[in-house]
Parts: sequence; structure tokens; C-alpha cells
Amino acid sequence: MHHAPLQNAAEPPETEAPVVLSMQDIHHAYGRHTAVAGIDLTVHQGEVVCLLGPSGCGKTTLLRIVAGLEVLQRGHVAVNGRALGRPHVPPEHRNVGLAFQESALFPHLSVLENVTFGLESLPARRRRERARELLALLGMERHAASYPHTLSGGQQQRVALARALAPEPGLMLLDEPFSSLDARLRDRIRDDTLHVLKKLGAGALLVTHDPEEAMFMADRIALMRDGHIVQMGTPRELYCEPADPFVVTFFDTVNELFGEVRDGRVATPVGEVAAPKLAEGEWARVMIRPEALRVEALTTPPAPTHSHVVMAKLLGRTSLLHICAHGAGGREAHLHARVPGVFLPEEGQPVSIRLDPSQVFVFAAGTSPAHGEA
Repeated sequence: MHHAPLQNAAEPPETEAPVVLSMQDIHHAYGRHTAVAGIDLTVHQGEVVCLLGPSGCGKTTLLRIVAGLEVLQRGHVAVNGRALGRPHVPPEHRNVGLAFQESALFPHLSVLENVTFGLESLPARRRRERARELLALLGMERHAASYPHTLSGGQQQRVALARALAPEPGLMLLDEPFSSLDARLRDRIRDDTLHVLKKLGAGALLVTHDPEEAMFMADRIALMRDGHIVQMGTPRELYCEPADPFVVTFFDTVNELFGEVRDGRVATPVGEVAAPKLAEGEWARVMIRPEALRVEALTTPPAPTHSHVVMAKLLGRTSLLHICAHGAGGREAHLHARVPGVFLPEEGQPVSIRLDPSQVFVFAAGTSPAHGEA
């Protein structure tokens, strides 16, 4: 399917669009277990917000509260300015669209009938027109007369999305709708879904545990842990300006080194790193993304003790290098570097290493690590 270019989904809207979802001070518990606590969140018209985090962090609970599948215990929820918590408004009266991991289509209805199911208030002709418009947007128009059991998983998911969008909800709620699909199909349907959401201007709240999916789909990401939002912002903000070590490690594996702050810097086997926010003498946790290591093969070793390649693996678009890095004073560390394209030096190959400081993050370590550098 071909699409017209979209605005960069990582950037917030240029003008403040109307708020379609407002959540304030949301608390929810299951018995003695607190699922979410003190959550504040907004979604604007035309904006995709992703709830991202590991299993059990509370993201699906938040979605279920908005959908009306969980009764609000504490806080305030409003969709298009209408309070939904007290008294409790059931899901079918909330003007929200729901799309889940399982498509849950009606097996006895055709694709067209599935999509028109929630449009009883419209004349029959307009119901069919609306359904065909959405099926066309999602590349499913030629399957209008088919039944769900004849469709692939990806096709069923597209039909389920069309059915959820058909009543023109002010807000779409998507709970890991692509997770059951294989990788290549998942990428294509994610792309189609994003284009349709942007074309229709619907606000959307998407639950996912996949960082790449969140960065692709979201205008803003709320990264959650243990029922709290650790950081909220654009994908660029979370990736390039992480507020917490958890944010760094959630998006990728990283190299971790430790050192003491001296004159505002931390010495590592791959060079000094600035630590302007830490006090003199404080122990620092230095987190280096694999792509921050700029590796160059050397024809001859620069010194008797030098950095060298331990192993190189081709991963497709990138090569992953295991490197033994040697720094001043005999310090060394085992590091992983990710290099674009095919770069497969032999074991023992001498290399020089430079750091891209934009992909290096320094946090307070508290105390010196028990076993030296990680």
C-alpha cells in the first residue's frame, strides 16, 4: 500500500489540538496490589500516545479504565470533556473505539457486515459506504464479502480496526493489536494503521511492550514501571534525553561502566566522559549505547596493550562487535559496538575507539560497584 508522506510522528503537533482524553491522579488496585498510582495523562485530537513498559507495569489497567472495562477507583477520567468515572459509564456509551490483540470478529458475519455492525444509527446505504471507505483505506475492500475464517491474521486485524473506527470515535484504544503477527506483517500493518489514524484525525492510546513499535507509532510515549510513569515525552526526548537509567536500558542493551567524578569528568577505558550534574568524588554510572562506539580498524597496534576485537557478528543491517577496550592506566572493559553495514574484522584485530557523546549518559551510582566495572 502506498501512502502520502506523513508529518514526523515523533514531533508534537505545531498547534495545541483539543484534548480528547484527560486522566488525572489515577489510582487503581487489585486487592493489596497497587496497579497504577498517581497517573496524569492527556491525549490530543490527532495524537498517538503510547503506554510503554514491561509486563505488569500497569499500562493495560490504564487502558481498561479508559475503556470502561474497569470501574474507576480514584481520580478523574474524561473523553472529549465528558467525565466517565462517577457515575460509571459503560464501554458502549463512551464513544471510544477498541482494538485488541485478538480481532474478535463475528464469525457468522461477512467482513462488510462486521464493519457495519456498530452503525445502526445510520441509514443502510450510508453504513455500507462508511464501511467500504474504511476497508479501502486498509486495503481490504476486495474482501468485503468474505468471512473471517477465510482471512489471514493480518487481514482479520485490519477488519477489526475498520470496525473500531467505523462509528467515528473520538478516541481509539489499542491494546497490543499487532503482537500476534509475524515481524514483516506487523511492520506493514503498523504502518497502515498509523496512516489511517492520522488521516482520520482520531486521538489514540496504544499499549505496547515493544520500544521500536512505540517510537514508530507515537507522538508521545509514557514509559511506565511499577504503576508509575517514569518519563513522558516524544520518542526523541526519551531516547536522547533519558531521565533515568531505566529509560536508557528499556530501549536497548547498553555498555555500563563505573568511575569516580574528577574535575567534572569520569575516566573510562574509552575516554573521558563529562559529568556536569554530579559532585566531585561521586561515583558515576556511565551508560554507553553500542552505536556510540565509533570503531576503526588499525593496521598496526598503537601500543603493546591495545583495544582489539574479540568477536564480530553480522546482524543484517548492522554488525555487532565484541571489543576488549584498553584505556590509560591499564583499565580495560568488554564492550559491545554496533556498526552500520558489514564490518567483520578478524579476532584480535587492533582498533581505535571514539565516543559519540550524544549516546552516552551519566547517572549517580550511589556507591562504588562491588565488583569494579560492569
